[in-house]
Amino acid sequence: MRTIFGALIGAAAVLSLSADQPAGRYEVYAVRFAVVPAFPVSGLVAGADRSRALDIPCMVWLLKGTNGRRVLVDAGFYRQKFLDRWKPRDFRSPADAVAAAGVKADEITDVIISHAHWDHVDGADLFPKATVWIQREEYAYYTGDAWQSPTTHGGVDEEDMAALLKINTQGRLKFVNGDDQEPIPGVRCYTGGKHTWASQYVGARAADGTVVLASDNVYLYENLEKHAPIAQTLDAASNVKAQDRMRTLASAPELIVPGHDPAVFERYTRVGDGVVRVR
Repeated sequence: MRTIFGALIGAAAVLSLSADQPAGRYEVYAVRFAVVPAFPVSGLVAGADRSRALDIPCMVWLLKGTNGRRVLVDAGFYRQKFLDRWKPRDFRSPADAVAAAGVKADEITDVIISHAHWDHVDGADLFPKATVWIQREEYAYYTGDAWQSPTTHGGVDEEDMAALLKINTQGRLKFVNGDDQEPIPGVRCYTGGKHTWASQYVGARAADGTVVLASDNVYLYENLEKHAPIAQTLDAASNVKAQDRMRTLASAPELIVPGHDPAVFERYTRVGDGVVRVR
């Protein structure tokens, strides 16, 4: 009887684990790969003093899942033309930065692109085995209509769009179809920040709550603290509304991670050179 009872308990535990395993839980890391010096804060926070400047980190976000997924949110940049133009300090390729966080480039299973700007999508082709996820409308617009006018694709590079097209022809590009979607178990994508045509941000299920990775839909903690829209947005009111929504999605205010704030690397636990663990 005891043996049967024990077997039943063991089977129940296996079933429970199997039920939980597909969804997964994630360790969440911010990984810095460069610093752009003396960036004007007025380009980040609407209405900020034009005399203010800040050395801003360029980062990607790494999710290590209990389900075996190794997910990047954004892919950074590495092409020489961007290094020549922006002259970042402490640069290492996003692939090298992620390797410093313990995951090799060919171990990344998925890359979620928050938006099509060069500094977030340029490195997508550095991760050869990853499925690349992007909002369907973002991809359609910036590989199509945006190029019909010289004023509608600012910050988007033609070489990056060609790289996405190649990834698509390789069968590795997948579309997120709108708001509040879960393309990867335990990882949800939300639209509405309006940094670009259909920019998205990410909610990741950690062991003790949900972390929101805002990317450029929130540049700095200052945007949140002052309830101020980002300076580069297609719709300021929508951006503020998205910030309010992030507060409801994150399990705690400190679990909203902005896209370019140096304080990210002060507020969370350092686990390596330019790597902090958020949760």
